[in-house]
Amino acid sequence: MKVATARRLVAEFLGSALLAALVIGSGIAAQRLSPTDTGLQLLENAIATALGLPVLILIFSPISGAHFNPIVSLVDSAIGMRAWRDTAIYIPTQVVGCISGAMLANLMFGDAAISMSSTDRLTPGHFLAEIVASAGLILVIFALARTGRAAVTPAAVGAYIGAAYFFTSSSSFANPAITVGRMFSDSFAGIAPASAPGFIAAQLVGGGLGFVLVRWLYPRTA
Repeated sequence: MKVATARRLVAEFLGSALLAALVIGSGIAAQRLSPTDTGLQLLENAIATALGLPVLILIFSPISGAHFNPIVSLVDSAIGMRAWRDTAIYIPTQVVGCISGAMLANLMFGDAAISMSSTDRLTPGHFLAEIVASAGLILVIFALARTGRAAVTPAAVGAYIGAAYFFTSSSSFANPAITVGRMFSDSFAGIAPASAPGFIAAQLVGGGLGFVLVRWLYPRTA
């Protein structure tokens, strides 16, 4: 059991770290490749994330479930699909993984390992957008899980996040762990520490809303 738990934690750490490196690294690359075109930067960042995230889910889902996201872990336990003791150890692992991934992305592009972001993002519109993005993500994941279609989850999550980069004003963080990680990179994908608590609060609200919708729309698991 100890070995199995260690494997799950390593999978969540690596998946979270690689997700942060994917999001932040592609953001840094986009900023350097298209320095004068913010729209093109966002497109490049979104495409990389939409393509890379399904791959990470496919790699690590057989081991840990490939959450990489505290709100996914919380809803997974609240809905009865995973023990709360797993979630209690998953969440700090995900946060540390995302911070490590941010540092890795910075180093790969020749920057200091830690450069605190100066990008202020929190506005009422962004707060609402994070609620929508987070609720939508939970609905996608658990609607598929509860209707026997979990096999298509990697592609569906990648497509949803890629689209949400554009249809939400916040560019769809939808993940408290990566929100913390993105504080540590002063780049296109970064978020100022002062903005992060508001984003995380919105994500938790959105996760709760998504949980309620899943339980009401899909009362039984297939």
